[in-house]
Amino acid sequence: MKINRYEDISQIDREAKRDYIDRHSAFVSCDAQAVKGEKFKVKVKIGDEYKHPDDFDHYISWIQLWDGERMLTEASFIAGAQGGAPSQVEVDFYIVPTKSLKLSALAYCTKHGLWQSDEKTVQVEG
Repeated sequence: MKINRYEDISQIDREAKRDYIDRHSAFVSCDAQAVKGEKFKVKVKIGDEYKHPDDFDHYISWIQLWDGERMLTEASFIAGAQGGAPSQVEVDFYIVPTKSLKLSALAYCTKHGLWQSDEKTVQVEG
């Protein structure tokens, strides 16, 4: 299966391509440091400037959070879970780290396939 990745949309001329790339891309946001053994919040958001459809045949089916090659957690959605309106799907995951992390997210669009975020490094202290 092909894995799609975010491209810097400011460098893309065609609005349709900017929209397509942005609304499918996963973005991981969290603090750069965590404390070993304490709950740590990681937000994954699909799309930054553009909203993704929530139609019966075109929606974000799932979002996964990974640490390197190890899947940590997953959230699944059904068509209409976002009210049937375009939105930027967001999930707050809470994990308890024991070592430093290399976080990335995968999101699956039922029409346009698999999309992967950039990697975010988190230092774990304690």
